[in-house]
Amino acid sequence: MAVGGFAVDGPGSSFKGKITVSVVITCIVAASSGLIFGYDIGISGGVTTMVPFLHKFFPSVLRKAAEAKTNMYCVFDSQLLTSFTSSLYIAGLAASLVASRVTAAIGRKNTIVIGGCTFLAGAAINGGAANIAMLILGRILLGFGVGFTNQATPVYLSEVAPPKWRGAFNTGFQFFIAIGVVAANCINYGTAKHTWGWRLSLGLAIVPAIIMTTGALLISDTPSSLVERGKLEQAKKSLLKIRGSDADVEDELAELKRSSEVAKAAHREPFVTIFERQYRPHLVMAIAIPFFQQLTGINVIAFYAPVLFQSVGFGNDSALIAAIILGLVNLGSILVSTFVVDRYGRKFLFMEGGIQMFICQVAVACVLAATTGVSGTKHISKGYAVLVLVLMCTYAAGFGWSWGPLSWLIPSEIFPMKIRPTGQSISVAVNFATTFVLSQTFLSMLCHFKFGTFLFYAGWIAVMTIFVALFLPETKGIPLDSMDAVWERHWYWRRFVRGQPEH
Repeated sequence: MAVGGFAVDGPGSSFKGKITVSVVITCIVAASSGLIFGYDIGISGGVTTMVPFLHKFFPSVLRKAAEAKTNMYCVFDSQLLTSFTSSLYIAGLAASLVASRVTAAIGRKNTIVIGGCTFLAGAAINGGAANIAMLILGRILLGFGVGFTNQATPVYLSEVAPPKWRGAFNTGFQFFIAIGVVAANCINYGTAKHTWGWRLSLGLAIVPAIIMTTGALLISDTPSSLVERGKLEQAKKSLLKIRGSDADVEDELAELKRSSEVAKAAHREPFVTIFERQYRPHLVMAIAIPFFQQLTGINVIAFYAPVLFQSVGFGNDSALIAAIILGLVNLGSILVSTFVVDRYGRKFLFMEGGIQMFICQVAVACVLAATTGVSGTKHISKGYAVLVLVLMCTYAAGFGWSWGPLSWLIPSEIFPMKIRPTGQSISVAVNFATTFVLSQTFLSMLCHFKFGTFLFYAGWIAVMTIFVALFLPETKGIPLDSMDAVWERHWYWRRFVRGQPEH
């Protein structure tokens, strides 16, 4: 039993993996940095449907909407409007690549704090924006903030959590992203009626930023990060705090020291090391998993859910309510993942979620093709609009317990300590780059492909599900320092990692 809490011993770990009250609180506080990313995803889509906001910054969209017989898929197809949403992702991409060095130099915790402060500044500028330049500058600062936190937080959670329950703790990050999305959708619903509502929606982003930054200041850094920076005494204190004050942490500390010494002895630039043959499997996963996560279509559906539902026949109010329902379904399904991921494993969730999402995307495409016609000018009936919402919710549930949380978890747990921050940086950068391209093109694609957009995503979901079935090894319950064995046993990847000396 851990002092002051309950403890569960984890077999399949070389150290006693115990859940203590301290580790639970630490992980919840760290995971709350997902709030800022979630809030931003949710707020952007809602604000871009608010008439006063469009009137001030993007009047051309309103002019297009006023034209008679506008194709319902094309109303919001504006490159300037899209650049408002996607400028954040270019900034996030740049920040995430810098973040691996920052994380290695000043630690995971301090990187999260920097991210929170930068996001706070961006939220304040956006709330007070007087022109498009201020709007885009605010978005860029938000992007820097999200880039830093998305890089540091999953690594933090994987390093602090007991190996047996690492999956459950890591899903907390995606859970807070989903809370941010739902909160933002609710705020949009409340502010949509007011002429200054968009300012409130954008400015209130300072609230999640203050919550997560304050929280991050109160937790200690991860033992791995402290050992890496030579702070051995602090690392021991941190280990005792998260493993329970009566735990014997000497073995785990010795293992962390050994990993750190191996890394330092190599004297290699991490961005060079990661391209070595023995790390090919890790690198492929760090690129493929976030790339595929975005090609499920979830983020563009989350950004543009209000726009999307308005396009298929919901009024402005009911479009925002539909987006809230979608967010709540996603939230509930992440909880399912938390309880299942360490019991049935990562692959099982990936496969089940992939099949579910594929079926739903194909069904949405069929419903829209049948009801709105190939041109997209026919009006969809209320009944069919509700059917689209139900299918979207089933799709969101499939994502919520598979690709949602797992694509943050896998890259943060597969790398050895010396290249873990670098691996996570590449993963987050790929996530942002893919999101940028998709968010730049989604509204235009919706305009030209119409219902075919959903078939496009269904095709990618089929590809990624087959990829996971063939190439992703199971990593549940395996300590971070023993992860090599997973690749050595894999039918395909073993040719890359076998017999390779440790640098």
